[in-house]
Amino acid sequence: MPDRSPPPVDRPLPTDEARDLLAVVRDIARREIVPTAAEDEEAGRFPRELFTLLSEAGLLGLPYDSAHGGGDQPYEVYLQVLEELAAARLTVGLGISVHTLAAYPLAAHGTEEQRAAHLPAMLGGGLLGAYCLSEPASGSDAASLRTRAVRDGDSWVITGVKAWTTHGGIADFYTVMARTGGEGPRGITVFLVPGDAEGLSAAPPERKMGLKGSPTAQIHFDGVRVPDARRVGEVGQGFAIALAALDSGRLGIAACAVGVAQAALDEAVAHARDRRQFGRPLADFQGLRFLLADMATRIEAGRALYLAAARLRDAGRPFAAQAAMAKLHCTDAAMRVTTDAVQVLGGYGYTADFPVERYLREAKALQIVEGTNQVQRMVIARHLVGPETR
Repeated sequence: MPDRSPPPVDRPLPTDEARDLLAVVRDIARREIVPTAAEDEEAGRFPRELFTLLSEAGLLGLPYDSAHGGGDQPYEVYLQVLEELAAARLTVGLGISVHTLAAYPLAAHGTEEQRAAHLPAMLGGGLLGAYCLSEPASGSDAASLRTRAVRDGDSWVITGVKAWTTHGGIADFYTVMARTGGEGPRGITVFLVPGDAEGLSAAPPERKMGLKGSPTAQIHFDGVRVPDARRVGEVGQGFAIALAALDSGRLGIAACAVGVAQAALDEAVAHARDRRQFGRPLADFQGLRFLLADMATRIEAGRALYLAAARLRDAGRPFAAQAAMAKLHCTDAAMRVTTDAVQVLGGYGYTADFPVERYLREAKALQIVEGTNQVQRMVIARHLVGPETR
């Protein structure tokens, strides 16, 4: 496969510090991620050593307070870092997004004592997190979860099964939503569970279409005892915390989707320039030129949408509807762009010798995780016309 080095994306970054940060990220991606991305994905290898490097570089806590080990970066910058890393290898970009999601409940709703005790290791100490909300029988209907936490003196005992857990089996901590009260969303509480807790175990990783290097597994809680000091937020506040975390997490997924789409477009453009048919470069044919133009437009629109939502978040304004729109548009766009990239490469695009077939398989996952795109449409519609009548 010929070596291709596309020009970097021209990014609207707010400070010189942010520009320097993106330059560092691109260098790490070029040296440490891209050379082995295809081989590692095919072999199903998770790059734990790379995540240690990224933690040491300060990239696992970018949007959080520096007082607790974070990077003090606005979401506008953090998301563009995710996009660059996802373009290099989605397992890496998505891994940072999920880790950031797992840290959110403690960072936003923990006590000062809890943040001081746990956040430095979570954000810059090499730890890796996982987020446990979905269950085998409660995916989109997350409020119906069945994992239960029962108070026992100064501790809680957690029993149940979580599903579709990214980093399942390898995480150092699990942010777990468990039922502490009655049915419905008001009976749920958040707990911070150590990865080595007695009674916690992981099922074998799921065998997935794509993202083979990112382990996704069920997590079993068999009487896992957690001290009340590891309860995050008030009892019964967990579902509201979980939804707030997902609003931010969806922006991470949107940025990752744009990264995958950008990588696919770069491959398609390079192939169109290099490949000749009928005595001319493919890039000379108007039908293909129009296809590339549509791909680029979808990517630029998605990038603008997720950045607009991020700026609302950074300004402290409501952004839930815009986050849902960004997740919906960017992941649908990634699916369309990667499909078109395979078409541009023709038979080559359908082989594992070129990365666009991997991008296509990975893009599909992004339409599902952290709320399917059907759920995003429900969220957007509720903001427009109110909740459904029963």
